[in-house]
Amino acid sequence: MSKQNVLAIFDVGKTNKKFLLYDEKYNILTEESEKFEEIKDEDGFPCENLQALTNWIEKKFQENSSDANYNLRAVNFSAYGASLVHLDEAGKPLTPLNNYLKPYPEKLKKQFYDTYGDENLITKQTASPVLGSLNSGMQLYRLKHEQPKVFSQIKYSLYLPQYLSFILSSKKVSEITSIGCHTQLWDFQKNKYHDWVISEGLQNKFPPICRADKIIHAINGSSIAIGTGLHDSSAALIPYLKLFEEPFILLSTGTWCITLNPFNQNPLTDYELHNDCLCYLTYDGKPVKASRLFVGHEHEEQMKRFAEYFHKDLKYYQTIAYDNSLVSKLQRTDALKQSDSDTAMIQKSAFRKRTLNNFESYEAAYHQLMLDIMHQQVFSTNLVLAQSPVKKIFVDGGFGKNDVYMNLLASSFPDIKIYASDIAQASSLGAALVLHNHLSNEPIPSNLISLKLYEAVGAVK
Repeated sequence: MSKQNVLAIFDVGKTNKKFLLYDEKYNILTEESEKFEEIKDEDGFPCENLQALTNWIEKKFQENSSDANYNLRAVNFSAYGASLVHLDEAGKPLTPLNNYLKPYPEKLKKQFYDTYGDENLITKQTASPVLGSLNSGMQLYRLKHEQPKVFSQIKYSLYLPQYLSFILSSKKVSEITSIGCHTQLWDFQKNKYHDWVISEGLQNKFPPICRADKIIHAINGSSIAIGTGLHDSSAALIPYLKLFEEPFILLSTGTWCITLNPFNQNPLTDYELHNDCLCYLTYDGKPVKASRLFVGHEHEEQMKRFAEYFHKDLKYYQTIAYDNSLVSKLQRTDALKQSDSDTAMIQKSAFRKRTLNNFESYEAAYHQLMLDIMHQQVFSTNLVLAQSPVKKIFVDGGFGKNDVYMNLLASSFPDIKIYASDIAQASSLGAALVLHNHLSNEPIPSNLISLKLYEAVGAVK
């Protein structure tokens, strides 16, 4: 019996590490998830266990490349951004994989901007708000100035997706979606590394740049093709770019709710940057204007509060259907006036000012929470929607399955078609699809994304 051709994807998130096998029609054959306990970096701050992650990838690759039932044709990777692996001459990591949530020293930040100029100018040129360690270029700047001996030993610094590729291929590359994800390294106006990167000599620490649809063959001479890996947010956009031509927005929801607009080519303004807008790059190097909210995290925290107060299961909210009459009542009686100052990425929603004993039921409190979150979401999405020909918004991730959220979103954008998008593992599917032209002469199947239309019921004020 002939072996089945398969494609393997490693989809590495901050919490869950997933391994998926796809057949030639992009049906998922195998899906496994793994978690690793964090370790501590040189300063005692929690960070990824890079060795455990490396061992797991090597193990899963060996198991599946030698599986008697499968002919493994290709492997690719999707992973979170703002993380660099610094390799020495022998290709061994020199430091822990520093956490992008690690506080950035104010003194070093001041030194940087005193040297290279106004924050507003640099953020505009690099399409990256000032985010401390979330600007991965600033991580390398910190290493150079705080640990010069270690810095001098770096042969190459690889973004995490490209390090995962390196584990199997031994090839060192930089890839455009990883460079373009709020790194503060890339000058979006000149389409090259920013001048400060050249002045600091950091460009010499990065291997040559390539597009995300490049194939790197495994060094062992096998016929298995290894991809470069991609930044996960950019990877999640690929299925939509491949299957839809009409201008759209993708609202990717999870811990972060990220509004991605590939059809807004206007340069970032100071106002947008101050409200946490930024630009990503697509797999073929085109800018994607994006805005971000941390509301998925807040929702998770509030659900703990709800469960304790109302004596309900943590996931009880999943049973709640949208109630337009309840929304109307809450809007009429709400004494807490909201303002746009409540919408900034670093702020929590207005619900933080509310007490649960003011609500007659879990359902009423939950609808109010979602109204408060929607107030932020509309503000954030409008930032990147402005002056673009978008007529559709696709919502994927957790909130796409939330009846209250989706109805509120549809009511907030009555002139735009709002779809809940059911797509299995968008980031990993994108990492698979980017290799399609190398692996198949057939068109991409048109049934990879299921859509559910939501129409406005009432109006959200």
